[in-house]
Amino acid sequence: MQDYGIQKKSDSSLIKSNLIHWSLFVQKTGVSPQSLSELVEMGWVETVNISDESYHFPEREIFRVQKLMRICRDFEIPTIGGIIIVDLLERIESMEKEISQLRSLI
Repeated sequence: MQDYGIQKKSDSSLIKSNLIHWSLFVQKTGVSPQSLSELVEMGWVETVNISDESYHFPEREIFRVQKLMRICRDFEIPTIGGIIIVDLLERIESMEKEISQLRSLI
């Protein structure tokens, strides 16, 4: 698989009560099961395996996937283009927070 500069998500400090089962995640995000499988396979969506056949997702991933689907739909771009845009938006947000924190130290 090609490396598109996709930021892979991982967090080992998840609280199980904030996890959503695959079917509920599909329902809440509106993403197709096939598209969700592709996002999981690429490592773009964070998952937690409760058992060998059961994927769960942190609640915070709902907003990311909804944003991705909205961007792809609104701009009529493929998923990989939407992923790049969402990743860049997240990087910008992170940098803006850092700048704000640095300014408060001055």
